[in-house]
Amino acid sequence: MIVRTERPEDIETIRAITTAAFASAEHSSGTEAMIVDALRAAHALTLSLVAVEQDEIVGHVALSPVSIESGATKWFGLGPVSVRPDRQGTGIGKALIEAGVAKLEDDGAHGCVVLGDPRYYARFGFVSDPALRYADVPSEYFQHITFKGPTPIGQVAYHEAFSQG
Repeated sequence: MIVRTERPEDIETIRAITTAAFASAEHSSGTEAMIVDALRAAHALTLSLVAVEQDEIVGHVALSPVSIESGATKWFGLGPVSVRPDRQGTGIGKALIEAGVAKLEDDGAHGCVVLGDPRYYARFGFVSDPALRYADVPSEYFQHITFKGPTPIGQVAYHEAFSQG
């Protein structure tokens, strides 16, 4: 498997995989594919990586800028992370997250936030901090990883594309 940056010809497949990956997810809004498309259209898709096995795309991860109430900059949001349903649980999501987080750090990002299962994301170094918040989500489900500088405090807002649907 290789992880690479998306190409224009990948967009339809990314949309299909994202839709399928979230079709039966417990906390899905059903708009995840539209969010990725809206981020791309707004030129706010900082990183869009695909996992490829035998010339087939089997997964995708999106990373986009977030704003933080304290004014901290160079922070990004991880997600959605999508893996083709028949390939879930095989390490593809892990590879995409690791590659995305590493690329952000290499590119000079100060940190990354994620909304999701705290047990899953902790294995990548994400931790929760009640001082860094997202909406009314319990703090354990909103986590961050700091690459550089102090961890900011305050309310986090994702790009307006996340209001799609």
